[in-house]
Amino acid sequence: MNDSSIFTLERGSAPLLISIPHRGTQIPCALADEMTPIAKRTEDCDWHLEKLYAFARGLGASMLTPTYARYVIDLNRPPDDASLYPGRDTTGLCPTDTFDKAPLYKPGHEPSREQIDARRAMYWQPYHDALIGELEALRQAHGRVLLWEAHSIRSVVPRFFDGRLTDFNFGTADGASAAPGLAEHLARIVERDGRYSTVANGRFKGGYITRRYGRPEDGIHAVQLELTQSSYMEESSPFAYDEARANRVQPLLRELLTAALAFVTTA
Repeated sequence: MNDSSIFTLERGSAPLLISIPHRGTQIPCALADEMTPIAKRTEDCDWHLEKLYAFARGLGASMLTPTYARYVIDLNRPPDDASLYPGRDTTGLCPTDTFDKAPLYKPGHEPSREQIDARRAMYWQPYHDALIGELEALRQAHGRVLLWEAHSIRSVVPRFFDGRLTDFNFGTADGASAAPGLAEHLARIVERDGRYSTVANGRFKGGYITRRYGRPEDGIHAVQLELTQSSYMEESSPFAYDEARANRVQPLLRELLTAALAFVTTA
């Protein structure tokens, strides 16, 4: 295990890396003093995914999780803060409001360009260095590797989508970040299961990490799963993990990871 103040990397034996870039909840004390009370609740966290995916250690997966909240800096955004979805409302590299548009900073305390640059160097870069290093190590050892970007979100967030979100949202940057047909293959597995709704490359096509590091021509295949939090937890505070829901969804997640790994290693 590589455990730093910025991230935790648990190394496995399979050509599989699970990255959970929005799992962090900590906010540095000096920064917290400049933020609103709602910011300190880190409500837009991808709650409990390290617990939901704990079974993947038995599959030999490596797992990478950050320490700090996306409110400090969003690890799944480009370093230049370019929009991933031009024309759509979205949060940036250093968000200034919540998903519900509540301000994260006290008036006049929003981060400056210099502060954003400093956070990028302190928090964003080490996570990406670890990600790159583990992907390369796995590729060298196995020839091909699957990067599974694990995300979750409330099923209803009017800012980003109308109505209720599909439960399983697979993204491969419209097929560019992984072997052709992988996202559709995974969606068909969920459809056959019959208990959850699913879509391939719909509202969520994959964030920066999926788009940047998915290079199937070089043996690195990246897929993002944006899972509705109602599938495994309570979506309102205190955001409790629901063992019964999680126990129902975990066998399907195991099947999906196993199928994706087989798909990319035999493609």
